[in-house]
Amino acid sequence: MEKDKKVIIKVRAIILHEEKLLVVEHPHDTTFVALPGGHLEWGEDLKECLSREIMEELGVKPDIGRLFYVNTFTQAEKQYVEFFFEIKNGINYLDTEKLIRSHAHEITKIVWINPTDDIRILPKILAENFKAGKVVSDEVRYYKE
Repeated sequence: MEKDKKVIIKVRAIILHEEKLLVVEHPHDTTFVALPGGHLEWGEDLKECLSREIMEELGVKPDIGRLFYVNTFTQAEKQYVEFFFEIKNGINYLDTEKLIRSHAHEITKIVWINPTDDIRILPKILAENFKAGKVVSDEVRYYKE
């Protein structure tokens, strides 16, 4: 039924430093890593949401830059729309384990990865672009997985 279907909006942080990408592993599924971020709450702006989520999960206030990606995908009765923003102060995330992170329980691991690392990153298109050195772009890219 249509009434059972939901659209969920998420925001994600693209945190780069010296050609490495910061990714997180979640306890509900350790078969892949993803970019930090979370769900938009009622009345929240996309960048407000991203700032809140990154502060909760990583303990560092992000300097949010440009929008790089919009990705949509479906799972069961849910359609997700994800917005991926550049974080310009990547150097501040080098040692987040020692910081106050109110939602640290939501993350199993925080890892800096290289493009050559053999790690499953979702979404797949971001993984492909990272491995090809093409995460950063002058245009917003739209994908449907």
